[in-house]
Amino acid sequence: MTNILNQIPEHAPQELVTVLLSAKNVRIERIVSFGQVSPEGFWYDQAENEWVFLLEGSAQVQLADQLVKLAAGDYLNIPAGTRHRVQKTATDGRTVWLAVFYT
Repeated sequence: MTNILNQIPEHAPQELVTVLLSAKNVRIERIVSFGQVSPEGFWYDQAENEWVFLLEGSAQVQLADQLVKLAAGDYLNIPAGTRHRVQKTATDGRTVWLAVFYT
């Protein structure tokens, strides 16, 4: 893959995750959401830091104490151990994330 926005369908029944790079202390993924959200009551609580950049679409990420609304071009750093969940992604198109997990 040479363009992160290539080879993405307009719709899919489930979220699509593609690992773009994996090395000792870092993993980079392209995540494409089509209205998917975290399951009710589920919270991520990861041992690694996560930096997300929204390339296309929109999303809302619920942190323990705040709701962060993201539009194309916005980014968010989530420190390791920070409980969070995806509250909303665009339902009228795709949401394309670049997620960098690092220690």
